Parts: sequence; structure tokens; C-alpha cells
Amino acid sequence: STMHMAWVRTVCGRLKSDYRYSAGIVYNNFPWPELPEAEAAASGLRTAIDTAAQGVLDARAAFPDATLADLYDPLSMPPALVKAHAALDKAVDAAYIAAEKTAGRKPPKLSTDAERVAFLFQRYQALTSLLPAKQAHPRGRAARAK
Repeated sequence: STMHMAWVRTVCGRLKSDYRYSAGIVYNNFPWPELPEAEAAASGLRTAIDTAAQGVLDARAAFPDATLADLYDPLSMPPALVKAHAALDKAVDAAYIAAEKTAGRKPPKLSTDAERVAFLFQRYQALTSLLPAKQAHPRGRAARAK
């Protein structure tokens, strides 16, 4: 989704121009929308995301000989894949907006990557501020010997 790619472009390391996607840094720290299970099921948001994600996979599968680089070339991206990603973005954005409303917070404005990243870091900060502070370990042999 555009939301996750905004996070990737900001948080991911790079080797030359390639992203270095790390589960420990990128995926595990991504602030997913938080909706109670019953509400997510009742609203159909989870189903909408699942369906849209499958649409992206199906659109890719229609071009079995194409590489990801071929499929995601901005000048020649297949219209079906563009449409599938637009549907996924709409479903993901709806989940974030619903989660914020459910939590009693103002729904985010998600028009640009900058707005998306600012919102994601606000959510990340809110989530991580609840974690207990990690105590520093002593450094060096002398400190460990005590």
C-alpha cells in the first residue's frame, strides 16, 4: 500500500538505490491500524483489505513472465495493477481512518507521503511510549566483573 511504502521510503536502509527491507526495523515497527476484532469484522475493513491485496496479487499473476521491475515501471505499469493498488490504498486508508475515529482521535489527512509519514510516526511514538524503559547494560570488562 502507499501507506506502507511511505514508511519503507523513510525507515528502510539502502544499498545503492535498493531498499534493504528488514523485518526487525521496518515491518515489526510499522504502526498497523488498531481496530477491535469485532469492529474490524463488522465493518468489513479487514475483508476489504484482504480482497484488495488479493487483487494486487492477481493483477501481477496475469503477467507471469514480467519481473517486479517490469510490472512497477511507472511508464508501463499495467492498468489492472494500477487499479488494484488504488483499491488497496483506499481500503488501507479507510482502516486507519476508522481506527482513529474509534479511538476518539481526529482522522488523519492522508493526501501526501509527508502527511502519511507524519501520521505513522505519531502513531509509532504513541505505541512505543507505552513500553517500559530499557535499562542500559554496563559496558566493558571492568563493569561486567563487578
